[in-house]
Amino acid sequence: QVQLVESGGGSVQAGGSLRLSCAHSGYTYSSFCMGWFRQAPGKEREGVAAIDSDGSTNYADSVKGRFTISKDNAKNTLYLQMNSLKPEDTAMYYCAAKFGWVCPLVRAAFGFWGQGTQVTVSS
Repeated sequence: QVQLVESGGGSVQAGGSLRLSCAHSGYTYSSFCMGWFRQAPGKEREGVAAIDSDGSTNYADSVKGRFTISKDNAKNTLYLQMNSLKPEDTAMYYCAAKFGWVCPLVRAAFGFWGQGTQVTVSS
């Protein structure tokens, strides 16, 4: 059973940085895609960044150049380094995972989800 547990959220002023972590367990498949999604109040959940088994990454245009997704396979942990944060980055951030080589930033493609961690950016 795949389990995902996020941590690292919090409150920060605009221009600041945060690093989210997602500890994952319960799978042994070699082809596994992981991603970060976010959902602001009253809005749809949107893809932020994804990374496939080979380490190739994919970012939403709104975070390119500011956010970096990475993973440590030895620690079974996914990260999202967020720099130059803006008030519009305020949202609940979710870690997600799916089997397979294809790694799109599409919510419906992911079958496993964490509980989320809140990020609040004040101006």
